[in-house]
Amino acid sequence: MPRLASFARLLLLLLLLPAASLRGQDVPSWNQWRGPNRDGIVPGDDWPDSLAETVLTRSWRVKLPPSYSGPVVSESSVFVTGTEDKKSEVVYAFDRQTGEELWKVSWPGAMTVPFFAASNGSWIRATPACDGESLFVAGMRDVLVSLNAKTGEEQWRIDFVEQLKTPLPAFGFASSPLLDGPFLYVQAGASFVKIDKKSGKILWRTLEEDGGMMASAFSSPILASVAGQRQVIVQTRQKLAGVDPDNGDVLWEQTVPSFRGMNILTPAPFNDGLFTSSYQNKSWLFRVNKTDDKLQVEEAWENNAQGYMSTPVIIDGHAYLHLQNQRFTCIDLATGKRTWTSQPFGKYCSLVAQQDRILALDERGKLLLLQANPQEFKLLEERTVSEEETWAHLAVSGDQVFVRELEGLSAFRWKRVE
Repeated sequence: MPRLASFARLLLLLLLLPAASLRGQDVPSWNQWRGPNRDGIVPGDDWPDSLAETVLTRSWRVKLPPSYSGPVVSESSVFVTGTEDKKSEVVYAFDRQTGEELWKVSWPGAMTVPFFAASNGSWIRATPACDGESLFVAGMRDVLVSLNAKTGEEQWRIDFVEQLKTPLPAFGFASSPLLDGPFLYVQAGASFVKIDKKSGKILWRTLEEDGGMMASAFSSPILASVAGQRQVIVQTRQKLAGVDPDNGDVLWEQTVPSFRGMNILTPAPFNDGLFTSSYQNKSWLFRVNKTDDKLQVEEAWENNAQGYMSTPVIIDGHAYLHLQNQRFTCIDLATGKRTWTSQPFGKYCSLVAQQDRILALDERGKLLLLQANPQEFKLLEERTVSEEETWAHLAVSGDQVFVRELEGLSAFRWKRVE
């Protein structure tokens, strides 16, 4: 009887809870670079199989200053950054359902990147990260700022140039922060750094560089279990490495050849290996093995696919990758063989996937719906969703698709038509 009474009280409590609070628990988020698991894979209900205007409808749009960084999404809000008047960096929070501005903060933070990287502007680059309570924003001048996600109030700030006495990075802070429980990992201060996300205290620093042109990392770190050991996978301008998240020890490292250190995409784990590709070079799978309690890395295979800025999605042992020559390709990760290569599309694509569907947003404002088919390239549908350039990474959360245009943010709702 006591157990039955306890159950009855619990049932009554659940019935009395506000419906909105129950719904909020089910609302998925897109809380950091490439989503909650950092792999571009979208959880939730199956996607519709069309991009028609009757299926993918624009809910709202707001005008913004320009940015390269992607939107991140909490249960209730969507957060974006911009560079205003080439003088300041600005962060916005909007209601994800209505587009209503919730708060806005800014700080001086503009800089000019080298001429060969500035053809489209020297806008803020890194995608923020949000843990539901705080928003972590990387500013171009090598600063990391923690903001209250509800109010925008600044909680702490790290100026890596001032604190670590390192030079201002030539390309700005481009690598997106990685969330891991109570910690953050960032490539900043000509190094790789672990931070206590509550206090902003630097806990350790490793993979230190001399600074200057080759110290501005583009690639963003990930967490993965490789060769039976949990580690942070870091790709600098010149090498790939596994780092012990507890103490910062470099467990293994591997040079990644590239032109001008253009290691841009985020590495993708596959079994006990890491896939990567670099500008004007090749693609590789590097395998990590444990021998005598030490980790060693070796090249499993290479092929001539030249990646650029687009990080692939991995589906059923195949990497779907957008190339420097503007084509898509599919690579069998077990063998390193290409199974197909498509016709050209845009210069850049951000890719997200669910089951056998891939959404690809290229910089021309075109959204592609692809079928992940290792036998052939299959374009299911294509639609122009913006007349502006769309260099920022696509975000998908629940039935919403967020497109950061060069000077705006559009929210679409994607629904099945019965």
